[in-house]
Amino acid sequence: MRNAFGTPVGIIIAGGLIGVIAALLQYFGNPANMGFCIACFERDIAGAIGLHSAKVVQYVRPEVIFIVIGAMIASLATKEFKARGGSSVIVRFFLGTFAMIGALVFLGCPWRAFIRLSGGDLNALLGIAGLVSGIAIGTVFIKKGFSLGRAYNQSKISGFVLPLFFAAIFLLFIIGFEKLNLSSKGPGAMHAPIIISVIAGLLVGFLAQRSRFCTVGAIRDLMIVRSTHLLFGLLSFSVAVFVLNLILGQFNLGFEGQPIAHTDGVWNFLGMLLAGLCFSLAGGCPGRQLILSGEGDNDAAVFVMGMIFGAGISHNFGLASTPKGIGPFAEIAVFAGIAFVLAIAFFNTRRAR
Repeated sequence: MRNAFGTPVGIIIAGGLIGVIAALLQYFGNPANMGFCIACFERDIAGAIGLHSAKVVQYVRPEVIFIVIGAMIASLATKEFKARGGSSVIVRFFLGTFAMIGALVFLGCPWRAFIRLSGGDLNALLGIAGLVSGIAIGTVFIKKGFSLGRAYNQSKISGFVLPLFFAAIFLLFIIGFEKLNLSSKGPGAMHAPIIISVIAGLLVGFLAQRSRFCTVGAIRDLMIVRSTHLLFGLLSFSVAVFVLNLILGQFNLGFEGQPIAHTDGVWNFLGMLLAGLCFSLAGGCPGRQLILSGEGDNDAAVFVMGMIFGAGISHNFGLASTPKGIGPFAEIAVFAGIAFVLAIAFFNTRRAR
């Protein structure tokens, strides 16, 4: 069966629809300039299950959970679900950890970087510059033969583990399990109605699975093979968010006073450089990692769990930024992360081996 969303027109439509959904989620209650932020939402989930104690960022975000489930449903329906894994598992876990650290220094994942820019937040420009730089460094190693090794087919049931884990958290949330931590103020207390978040997650999971939408992949493919296919999806996504923000009165141009953002340009750049380097070596942005997890890719699932772990230590150890600026130990963590990832990249290239 022909995949309409895999065509050049299809990726533009998919990207635009995901952008529309992102802007509408803000309108319905998600934090400003955060219709979708995979890093921030995974951070909120980490707080909800007790991995950190930052009370203003604790919530079970249905969007993340149902992106995975939506991708799983789409891949099962199209017979693309395939359980596989075993490719440098512990390395992928810590790539996820450092990707989250970098993203929380910037205060956003690649999706949110473009959402922030489309909402008028000019601080995102340096974040995007850092993201592109990190991806560019990653592509240098990829061209030299970087690889984390091959994945192997696994028992089909293993591909359902992460979706079931997320579904269990959502079930506890729905029944009001008292041990979950839920913010009463701050970004964690800002959210769209649950049913809207669930539908949004399912739609985005379906659209991204069918179109292969990926912000990091769009930039990487342009650099490596000069392909603009995914880039058109990213551009469509950004334009859709921008237009809907204008229509809904959600656009605010400038550097100062932007929602859940800081103005330290150097660390906006370096945080996203680290994140971009991690995402490029791991094979996709955090949204793409969720989609792959829904398709049965356990290596992507390990990366996702690494990001959740990274969210915990970021807030527990003073690494995450706030609107007032970066955390007290963020600089050390970012430089340590860059050194770690460069070492992983060097020793996993064909030439080094």
